[in-house]
Amino acid sequence: MSTLEMPSPKSEWRNGFSQPQHLYCDPDVFSRDVDALAKSQWLLIDHESRIARPGDYFTVDVGGESIIIVRDKNNAIHAHYNVCRHRGSRICLEKQGSVRALTCPYHAWTYELSGELKYARHMAQDFATADYSLRPCHVRTFAGLIFINLATNNAPCFDTFITRFRPMLARYDLANAKVAVRQVFPTNANWKLVVENFFECYHCKPAHPTYCSVHDEMKMLAFGAGPGSSDGLASAYLETFAAWERAEKEAGRQTDMFADGPDTPHFQSAGRMPIGKGNVTESLDGKAVAPLIVLDGEYDGAQTGCVFNPVSVLLANSDHAIGFRFNPRGPRATDVEVFWLVARDAIEGVDYDPEQVKALWTITLLEDKTITENNQAGVSSVAYRPGPYSAQESKIAEFGAWYQRLVGLSCQE
Repeated sequence: MSTLEMPSPKSEWRNGFSQPQHLYCDPDVFSRDVDALAKSQWLLIDHESRIARPGDYFTVDVGGESIIIVRDKNNAIHAHYNVCRHRGSRICLEKQGSVRALTCPYHAWTYELSGELKYARHMAQDFATADYSLRPCHVRTFAGLIFINLATNNAPCFDTFITRFRPMLARYDLANAKVAVRQVFPTNANWKLVVENFFECYHCKPAHPTYCSVHDEMKMLAFGAGPGSSDGLASAYLETFAAWERAEKEAGRQTDMFADGPDTPHFQSAGRMPIGKGNVTESLDGKAVAPLIVLDGEYDGAQTGCVFNPVSVLLANSDHAIGFRFNPRGPRATDVEVFWLVARDAIEGVDYDPEQVKALWTITLLEDKTITENNQAGVSSVAYRPGPYSAQESKIAEFGAWYQRLVGLSCQE
């Protein structure tokens, strides 16, 4: 018998190891994953500046669902399923635009921006328009960031979800920011492989020479993928970090950090850390790429990282911020959707160059696309067996446990 037998599709995950093959490849597993994420998590979608004026809208895909995000005439933001209440046609066929009302292109049923049915031709006299509003999904905003949740009834408490990030992001004027540039990196890999790659820096030195050239090497070893991403490494750096923390506290800046364990609903983490090497921001040359977005008026050479949940991440520098959405599109396909924020009154071509703003992470994410697609190709092989994590991959070991809990799977100790 061949020694390269396919692992059993029912094999259980072993704590401290990568996931069994079927969890990275199976269509039924993917459908379950997307449903669990959409209903249990507040998903970071975009920034309010994308719909700056009443009537502005864009559509976003969550699994197989299309959602309309729109600003109404009273400046309130709504999220509607992109499904006409007549016979189910898509309403918004363009990815974004500006409209006075939402009109279905099939039979011209017309809805207010807030979702109420406004007009339907030739219906029976007893037809009640109030019964045929667009189906809403839950939407909330924080610091200009738009989050949605697709739970059928009650969504998780948003205040509880966001509360610990308020002090972490208080000094960043994100509500008065705008999207300078956005980019999508289609990646032929399961969303869990994309998240796992983002949650560890074991790969950074061999795979990301440009990114590593910007950051302190010992910091990368100790905190490469954020708080909790390494297990007891680079203790010497911690002395340097402690001295930096003391100086930051004396300057009145936030230095606290946190990292949730796997037995938590959202697996959140956040921390503010120095970039290192004398760099004032996270850019190719370490120099400023845009006007300040911090309220205390100083390029401070530090970055605040916020993991709202494993598929929603924000990195904030003193002059720009970066939002990441890891959007599962298929069992072996994920869109890494990224937007870069700068100050709202910054003028493109004068105060910032979009190419410079996005340069470092564009290089890094293209490298991530390659290594994650290679990872998926190997995981799909008959030769794949789950492998053990290193000390620099402790965060993804915890992510594995969190994921198993999210979808109700069992674990082999």
